Amino acid sequence: MKMIIHIFFTLSLVSSISYASVQDFCVADPKGPQSPSGYSCKNPDQVTENDFAFSGLAKAGNTSNIIKAAVTPAFAPAFAGTNGLGVSIARLDLATGGVIPLHTHPGASEVLVVIQGTICAGFISSANKVYLKTLERGDSMVFPQGLLHFQLNSGKGPALAYVAFGSSSPGLQILSFALFANDLPSELVEATTFLSDAEVKKLKGVLGGTN
Repeated sequence: MKMIIHIFFTLSLVSSISYASVQDFCVADPKGPQSPSGYSCKNPDQVTENDFAFSGLAKAGNTSNIIKAAVTPAFAPAFAGTNGLGVSIARLDLATGGVIPLHTHPGASEVLVVIQGTICAGFISSANKVYLKTLERGDSMVFPQGLLHFQLNSGKGPALAYVAFGSSSPGLQILSFALFANDLPSELVEATTFLSDAEVKKLKGVLGGTN
């Protein structure tokens, strides 16, 4: 029995070592090739403390747009030091009535923390169950990787939140834009969404889609 425990412990140790990073960091080199694991590494001799700091989240984003919202991301390569570390952050500004429409992050789960205002947030599971919560200042909510989710300013003034991700490049696809902001033929959109031709063309007109 002791021998089995010893073998199991040894294998576990070897396994953990084999997946450990072989270097302290891999600061993103935007000019180099990308791979599924991230950007190429910047020459360590050229890395400075500035690669590990980001000041872009101090300023509010411009919410003068159709969704009355702005997302300021601190992902690689903008925040080069996050590359390969499995973490990143963004600032979310929502004017009154602002919304981040249904969207997904294929590469990461998300944690939202409300700093100001009131935000109605939720996500839809793969079983089509809705998880909905109204969040006040100091509240937080997690959104599992790949699931459709949204944030809506449900208060009377502007709202501010910070969101953290389990990837330096979480990815983003907004459902409405994917359907109506490109050249996907209207008849295919109608067939796959059960919307009428008039509804599809109206939404394409609003979001800049064609065809």
